[in-house]
This record gives sequence, C-alpha cells and structure tokens, in this order.
Amino acid sequence: MLSVNQFRANLKQYVDQTIDNHEPLEVSRKNGEAFVVMSLEDYKREQETLYILSNTSLMSQIESSLKTFKQGNGYRPTSEELGF
Repeated sequence: MLSVNQFRANLKQYVDQTIDNHEPLEVSRKNGEAFVVMSLEDYKREQETLYILSNTSLMSQIESSLKTFKQGNGYRPTSEELGF
C-alpha cells in the first residue's frame, strides 16, 4: 500500500502501472483512510461481474447450462452460426 504522498509524487507512473497491469492500487491517507485506484475498464468489468453474481435468475441459467454442457447435452451451434 502506498501513501498518498508517494502516489501524488509519482501519479503518472502509478496510473500507467495500474492500467497496464490491470491491478488495483491501494493508497492510504495520513488519517488511516484508504482508497483504491483502478482503470475504468477494470472497474466496469468488476461491476458487470457483481451484477451477474447478484442476479439469481442469471446464475441459475448459468448453472443449468453448465450441467447440460458437462453431460454433453448442450446446444451445438452449426458451422454457419459460428461463421465458418
């Protein structure tokens, strides 16, 4: 975890690193409060994941699809549907 002063002194470097490595960066303030810096792309991906995980209907569909896939009974698209 970085201090806010370290972060401020090397802002461009840390932002570039965070975007390039797709890893959030934790920054702490003097009073002990902390915040996270992450790329917008990663933030949107995390929000989408949280939405999917919190949607019980969608999770049920995924579970059902996984079961049929494991049994070999899932839908098999044609070559035309796959664009071949």
